[in-house]
Amino acid sequence: MNADLWKIFWNAIGWTGQFVFFSRFFVQWYATEKKKQVVVPSAFWWLSIIGSLLLLLYAVFYDKHYVVIFSYAFSWIPYIRNLIIHRRHKEAHLECPTCRLSCPPQSKFCSQCGTRLVGENVTR
Repeated sequence: MNADLWKIFWNAIGWTGQFVFFSRFFVQWYATEKKKQVVVPSAFWWLSIIGSLLLLLYAVFYDKHYVVIFSYAFSWIPYIRNLIIHRRHKEAHLECPTCRLSCPPQSKFCSQCGTRLVGENVTR
């Protein structure tokens, strides 16, 4: 591959990574506005992982700037951890047997129809 095409390729990777990483803020903003409370959806963490991975690839294979490499080398750790926490919390939700609403883990009654919830997280 000639040097100019190589430069264009790696600049495209770098700009794509920057765009993906920046777009996560719009996802978080939209989710927060929609719920009228601060929300960080799992898409935010996926965009963080993808964006930082692309920027790490750019830094390692093209830029070779150690400060940039170090800034993205370990950023994936809290992103993965937040995805795990998000998944566990979502799985812990209780489904109302009457209206099928997903209720928070500590709920004793469905907030929509009032049905008593039965689950391992509910104390009787």
